[in-house]
Amino acid sequence: MAAAGAAGVYDHLLKLLLIGDSGVGKSSLLLRFAEDKYDEQQLSTIGEGLDTANEGVDKQNHAGVRFLVVDGVRLKLAIWDTAGQERFRTLTSSYYRGAQGIILVYDVGCRETFENCSHWLQEAERHGTVPGSIKMIVANKVDTTRVVSTEEGRQLAAQLGTLFVETSAKTSANVQKAFEELVTQTGGDEVFLYASQILATPSLLTNTQPISSSTIAVTAEDAIDDVPGGASSCSC
Repeated sequence: MAAAGAAGVYDHLLKLLLIGDSGVGKSSLLLRFAEDKYDEQQLSTIGEGLDTANEGVDKQNHAGVRFLVVDGVRLKLAIWDTAGQERFRTLTSSYYRGAQGIILVYDVGCRETFENCSHWLQEAERHGTVPGSIKMIVANKVDTTRVVSTEEGRQLAAQLGTLFVETSAKTSANVQKAFEELVTQTGGDEVFLYASQILATPSLLTNTQPISSSTIAVTAEDAIDDVPGGASSCSC
């Protein structure tokens, strides 16, 4: 996947949200995607954003940025982290408002975080995400001992009508591809290009000032590979 275009130049902005229980690795996923870094000592992001030294991360707004080029259309992904507020159930409508993509994360080693997924999706829908927004369940921490099987995750995604990917922020397995899947999904005999759906719907588009970050090109042929085999009370 080759770099394409000048960083900071884009045609449209897509707002993506990372939601899920505390400790499932949302901030680690954001840091890995935005900067290809992993901090073993990183704690839950209560009241603070990511390191300002990371040029792909906006500390004040708890947001990471990446640029994708989909069939020649330059998209800026602004990925918003909850900054630890999920521990106190304090996420407000302003956080969800205008989101075109929802990334719902659970920890494969903590069943409680898996069981809370339905609640988080209901919260997102209740608080006013964009109609027709793309939703994905991300099963994170596949590098650890799991208690939630891949099949259970797939069944939940099918039940809730979402995409499904397994990842490891620590090893970087499928992290970039998970975010790419929000705009390009390849499955079975059909190719669903979600960017086309978004670009064809004016209500799904917004504009903002560009932030410097990296740019990668994505096409409909880029597919995802499966990885083998309130606040949570788990030691996540």
